[in-house]
Amino acid sequence: MKRTLISSLGECINEKVSIKGWVHRIRALKSVTFIVLRDRSGMVQCVMDKSFDLGGIRNEAVVEVEGTVQEGKNSLHNYELIGEVFKILSEVKEELPIEINKENLEASLETILNNRVLSLRNQKKNAIFRVQHIIVEGFREYLSREGFIEIFTPKIVAEGAEGGTALFKLDYFGRDAYLAQSPQFYKQMMVAAGYERVFEIGNFFRAEEHDTSRHLNQFTSMDLEMAFIEDEKDVMDIEEALLKYILVKLETEGAQHFTLLEAELPQISAPIPRIDFSEAVKILGERYNKVIEDIDLDPEGEKLISRYAKEELDSDFIFVTNYSRDKRPMYTMPKGESGTKSFDLIFRGMEITSGGQRIHNYDMLVENFIRKGLNPGDFQNYVEVFKYGVPPHGGLAIGLERLLALLLGINNVRETSLFPRDKNRLTP
Repeated sequence: MKRTLISSLGECINEKVSIKGWVHRIRALKSVTFIVLRDRSGMVQCVMDKSFDLGGIRNEAVVEVEGTVQEGKNSLHNYELIGEVFKILSEVKEELPIEINKENLEASLETILNNRVLSLRNQKKNAIFRVQHIIVEGFREYLSREGFIEIFTPKIVAEGAEGGTALFKLDYFGRDAYLAQSPQFYKQMMVAAGYERVFEIGNFFRAEEHDTSRHLNQFTSMDLEMAFIEDEKDVMDIEEALLKYILVKLETEGAQHFTLLEAELPQISAPIPRIDFSEAVKILGERYNKVIEDIDLDPEGEKLISRYAKEELDSDFIFVTNYSRDKRPMYTMPKGESGTKSFDLIFRGMEITSGGQRIHNYDMLVENFIRKGLNPGDFQNYVEVFKYGVPPHGGLAIGLERLLALLLGINNVRETSLFPRDKNRLTP
């Protein structure tokens, strides 16, 4: 008999079906045993007569049940499956190291991550990555509709995209190579190749020895690059439209996950506020007595400017623009003597996006490399492209794990990475 997904059983009243999945819970009474079975689509109560030999099954055994779907009220549905055939497909050989069938896992984050595969069988932990799928699908759908094409860039490179700092070095057949920090150079090269609009969703690597709740050493970046822009405002415009599309998709396709996780979706009902970095510094000083002495906002500064956006501008998002040339990478388009045509997007107290207009003029690019203390010759394959006609362009990168964590109210990005890599974790 062909397998039926549990989510389809409501359409099969009084029909015989076969379902397969994991034993979520067992409750044995004198004359009957109730088994809650779980598959990727949901859960259902199976009613098994005592005449069945259930073989001493444990929670999380993989089984197949054939039977008839009948009306019957229970905590899950107004129907249940009356079992007629029961098969054990895979046994559980020992006690589970974590109790996953409670609503909330009562274990430390380290224990959860050490038992990652089992932890993801918990409904709430499982839901995190179903939301992630909707975000990524929305990113891909919207940009494809807007004329972008998806690209896949190398993850082993000869130089860093931000000047060679914080790189993982490796031996590449006797030569020095590095794990890619970003697809930045390649995105720009593909714009120059004539594709004009490109995007990538991929893993990238930063070798900083961070040990915080907001950093990973391997992370997923959702990048885009687009040609024939006027300035960085065009890039902010497309990110705002993109985020609106993703949020509507999450609302229509992922509402059940947000309900389960007790998370609240933000709304973008008006243009996202945009403020100059200098204005942000002034607001932080006057309103919160927060002094910014650096050329960037620290984590507390991001939280406070986000608080300002929420309280005064009724927005969960805020663009901070015009960062210092000393803060931004060598490919960033200058603005005046010391500024840049750049931006960060801060969401619920944390930066999730960095972007802006890029330099498309060869002489200006070479000059900016030298200004940064870098030798353009070390980046020849990238720099040479700009000799042959590159349109005005810009782009951005969204950190997927951060966006997902902030959307769901999760405090640590390790929880929003399937198998996180940080300075202490290399397994599983």
